[in-house]
Amino acid sequence: ANDPEVFWVRPETRGIIPLDGFHTPRSLKKTIRRHPFEIRYDFDFEATIDGCAEKREERRSTWINAPIREAYVELYRLGHCHSVEAWREDRLVGGLYGVSLGRAFFGESMFARETDASKTCLYYLVE
Repeated sequence: ANDPEVFWVRPETRGIIPLDGFHTPRSLKKTIRRHPFEIRYDFDFEATIDGCAEKREERRSTWINAPIREAYVELYRLGHCHSVEAWREDRLVGGLYGVSLGRAFFGESMFARETDASKTCLYYLVE
């Protein structure tokens, strides 16, 4: 994230989640039935993108540097980016964000500070 250059990735293929065929694993359904998280939409977009950019033990760096963060925040201000957030006791514990174009949503990144937090956000985005 210290690199000031913008490095856009254009993969040849992208994963697509067919909405009518979205499968929720049994263990995630159990989590969702317990309602451990309060799900909020576009409540704190900047905290969500910051959560996605946090360094973690399993990765040494992040692709979300300052110029990319600024670009997505501006897209959010213009109404083109959105976040789905998992909160517990007024603490952001997971979330995802992406770009909305027409009826399509392009998920850019997600994070979880608690088990199943980001997966629960994905569930609520799709459902």
